[in-house]
Amino acid sequence: MSDEDRQPEGEGATGMLFVFGRQLKLFRERAGMDRAGFGSLTGYSASTIAAFEQGRRIPPPRFIDQADEVLGAGEVLRAGKEEVARAQYPAFFRDAAKLESEAVELYVYDTHVVNGLLQTEEYTRALLGMRRPLLDEVTIEQRVAARLARQEIFDRWPAPLISFVIEEPVVRRPLGGERVWRGQLEQLLLLGQKRNVELQVMPLHREDNAGVDGAFTLLMPRQGQQVGYMEAQGRSTLATDRDTVHALSARYGIIRAQALTPGESLAFVEKLLGER
Repeated sequence: MSDEDRQPEGEGATGMLFVFGRQLKLFRERAGMDRAGFGSLTGYSASTIAAFEQGRRIPPPRFIDQADEVLGAGEVLRAGKEEVARAQYPAFFRDAAKLESEAVELYVYDTHVVNGLLQTEEYTRALLGMRRPLLDEVTIEQRVAARLARQEIFDRWPAPLISFVIEEPVVRRPLGGERVWRGQLEQLLLLGQKRNVELQVMPLHREDNAGVDGAFTLLMPRQGQQVGYMEAQGRSTLATDRDTVHALSARYGIIRAQALTPGESLAFVEKLLGER
């Protein structure tokens, strides 16, 4: 195996991505195409095709459909499309990512960092660069791409209803530096103006805060019951039992009532930007 075809070490390529990449390469070679020729038929450069084959980049669904047809793979590549999509996320988040992508309602409470759905590319990259133990560059780029892909939810139709409540220290903390912080606040203002999005800030001076137990998300699928999601230190919990979800839902309602209104919250963020 040549250096360019060696599987990246560490977290850079999950087993699924590596297996899919090997299949892609085998079908390409069977079709008698080099990477440049195959790339010209699918709209990608030879270097990007190499990254797909080596498991260093996540092939988008549209590319997988094209590749299956161009290479005559007989639905073999398409069959792995859903698992490839799941592989772009850390294992602990994969089930939640699927639920999120299909949700018609999302209720999100964050206490430490801006939620991934609201993050700018620069903010995401800064956060991932802070991880300890350190993440390798391939993993960082994969996770940046995956997090940005999640934000397609804002352009979906019918538009899901999305509510965010963010603790004040989250919007004050200049993670990544002044430029990244300002860009992130501007992103909050932009997304907070969407008709299907309500963004609220929980002020630091509140003497009563129903969210003292920590961050969580409530997801309502198109079919089925509401689900709760909680995450900490690389571990996650999906709550499906009725009593737990009901408690989270009631708690979120109180949190929203205690926070600044959406209008007050956007004015608060604008004021922060003006202060520095």
